[in-house]
Amino acid sequence: MKEHGYTILPVNPNVSSVFGIPSSPDLESITGTVDIVNIFRRSEYVADIVASAIKIKAKAVWMQLGVIDESAAETAAAAGLRVVMDRCILVEYRRLVQ
Repeated sequence: MKEHGYTILPVNPNVSSVFGIPSSPDLESITGTVDIVNIFRRSEYVADIVASAIKIKAKAVWMQLGVIDESAAETAAAAGLRVVMDRCILVEYRRLVQ
């Protein structure tokens, strides 16, 4: 994504940076607009992440392959966020550009 011009804002309370990019401890610590909250956590953590995504007024949540939480997806959609679940951004990108 970074190679295609997207700004990556890592969120991980356990590390100070990811791939040389400074990491925020949580979504609420990010300043500015967040377009996509890309969730790479286990499904049991999704509801809390979605609540934070709604709080920061993210535009979308994307749950990676194997990350599924129907209730959190409904909550996000009801709050006006676009929702993608159980899909990989890279796989979807490659499918679209072929």
